[in-house]
Amino acid sequence: MSLLDRFSLGEGFKKYFEISAAFDEGSRNAVFGIRHEVYCEELGFEPVRPDRRETDEYDRHSLHCLMRTASEPQVLVGCNRLVLARPEDPDYPLPFERTCAATLNRSIIDPARQPRGAIAEVSRLAVRAQYRRRKGETKAAVALSDEDFGTQNQPRFPYIPIGLYLAIVAMAKREGIETLFVLTEPRLAEHFSKLGVKITQIGGPVEHRGIRIPSMMDVDGIIKGLRFFVKPIWRVIEAQVDAGYATPGRPSFRNTLQGA
Repeated sequence: MSLLDRFSLGEGFKKYFEISAAFDEGSRNAVFGIRHEVYCEELGFEPVRPDRRETDEYDRHSLHCLMRTASEPQVLVGCNRLVLARPEDPDYPLPFERTCAATLNRSIIDPARQPRGAIAEVSRLAVRAQYRRRKGETKAAVALSDEDFGTQNQPRFPYIPIGLYLAIVAMAKREGIETLFVLTEPRLAEHFSKLGVKITQIGGPVEHRGIRIPSMMDVDGIIKGLRFFVKPIWRVIEAQVDAGYATPGRPSFRNTLQGA
């Protein structure tokens, strides 16, 4: 990627990818299929399912996003989800609240004391193997490293993982979410700081498909803090996500639970 391309990341993203909220049954099944391919068949994190759909108890109160190639929309790239509090049982723990119960530093933030409708968790990021190019990436569902950003003379940009994260931020904004929680690789905060995104560690590391750190992000803070060269891709992704929300007749997620 040239230096000029770095400052037109929105056009670059539109050239190669499109991303949307997976509201309809077909799109959600595509999400579950990617997850099965990556989490069950490739990485062995979950058992192989006869229907080749990886789902769990959190999917029925989650929003999902789906990334495709722009030139061939039938070609799937990756997915991500936003786990919301259960409408009928808001105090039911989010996934990380269980995984990190013993390591959370509740003096920084106690998720159980937050307004449950204003928090959510980012989880189940998955990118198909053919789009995880670097050596070693096939051992992780999605990866981000210094190599993805290139050098000052040869800059690059990790469209896929950043696109999946920004789509979830756009959906969180739409849903009135203020705080996002995520289990991250230890160096993710350093990588995200290059984009102007602040991630705050809120507890000690845990073993969860590798060493992971419980962290939080402020939704408004992410949007306001994005560095100037990231804003064009943010605007493109936000517009693509918003287009899905504007679909006529789409039921409100808050009012209609959709089964996995």
